Amino acid sequence: GIKKGDTVIHLGSGAGNGVFVARAIVGEGGKVIGVDMTKEMIAKAEQNNSKLGYKNVEFRYGDIEDLPIANNLADVIVSNCVLNLVPDKQKAFSEIYRTLKPGAHFCVSDIVIKGELHSELKKSAEMYAGCVAGAVQQEMYLQLIKDAGFINTEVKKTKVIELPDEVLLQYLNDDQLQSYKSSGVGIFSITVVAEKPIDQEK
Repeated sequence: GIKKGDTVIHLGSGAGNGVFVARAIVGEGGKVIGVDMTKEMIAKAEQNNSKLGYKNVEFRYGDIEDLPIANNLADVIVSNCVLNLVPDKQKAFSEIYRTLKPGAHFCVSDIVIKGELHSELKKSAEMYAGCVAGAVQQEMYLQLIKDAGFINTEVKKTKVIELPDEVLLQYLNDDQLQSYKSSGVGIFSITVVAEKPIDQEK
């Protein structure tokens, strides 16, 4: 949903790749701000940007729960597999709400859980795919978005995170493995969009 001329914020911007992709869309008339919680990544991103020479790209050091961004600034906020790693997700979504313009939206990809996951299996999944750490139930995730004040929440994509059988069989026997696979319980990657109501100034 990024358009030419938009102001875009990328949360967890790392070395800046996602920021540079957004910059290609917004063009000269837009602005892209990357936010990351590690100074090393900010330095690397700034180094990458100095090679590219973009004047309307900026990187800021800070936490998603306390964004170094003014109120009502962004047209679009994006992130990829970052919010599930944030301890206070409610605060994170409140900050996204605060920094979006009225009528603007966010689009995030994240990891969620459906159903009750065997505790040992969840630990193993965290080792297998680091993004699983801190993942919450999908219903809770969507409720946090609603509680922050967003409207028109929509899950655009859902993809199963497949754990290899050899990982699963460390914790489940053959019958449990088949039961797990047919139960709908599991770890999923979802892409969610939601809007800040147009009549909200803060």
